[in-house]
Amino acid sequence: MIDPIIYFLIFLKASLFSTGGLSNLPSLRQDLLAHGWAKEGFFGESVTIGQLSPGPNGLWVISLGYLTYGIAGALMALVAITLAALPVLLVSAGYARIQRQRWVPGFMRGISLAVVGILLTVVWSIIKQPGVDWRGWCIAGVAALLGATKRVNLFIILLLTGIAGYFIYR
Repeated sequence: MIDPIIYFLIFLKASLFSTGGLSNLPSLRQDLLAHGWAKEGFFGESVTIGQLSPGPNGLWVISLGYLTYGIAGALMALVAITLAALPVLLVSAGYARIQRQRWVPGFMRGISLAVVGILLTVVWSIIKQPGVDWRGWCIAGVAALLGATKRVNLFIILLLTGIAGYFIYR
């Protein structure tokens, strides 16, 4: 049984301590799986829906809320990511005052690299799940290479990998 207050606080915490897009994925994954409120597949489905939908990448969280707790979960996720964005206005005003300090660029780079490391950890934990064989690794590798070129639209990469997965695993 999902406790609505804890559920909302999990989404709020993940949104407050993320930099947008998919950076709240590790926190949400860890907390929702620990409580038994989500299945592993919900995360891939939510990210895919978020990538295919118009608007910011961070809206995938609303899909995750819906998949885990229905309409109430989607609304709580929406409110959580909206509330988390409000302090950005205060931070922006403070950042305008310190942005020219010598330590700020290095600090921001360190945070960015930490987010990349956390995302790579999540990707690794998803890929090493049972059922991911050499064919899955090939699909992931080709998708990563296509993404690294920055010449192929993300939607096209998702479409091609989905088609490849369908034909390979049917």
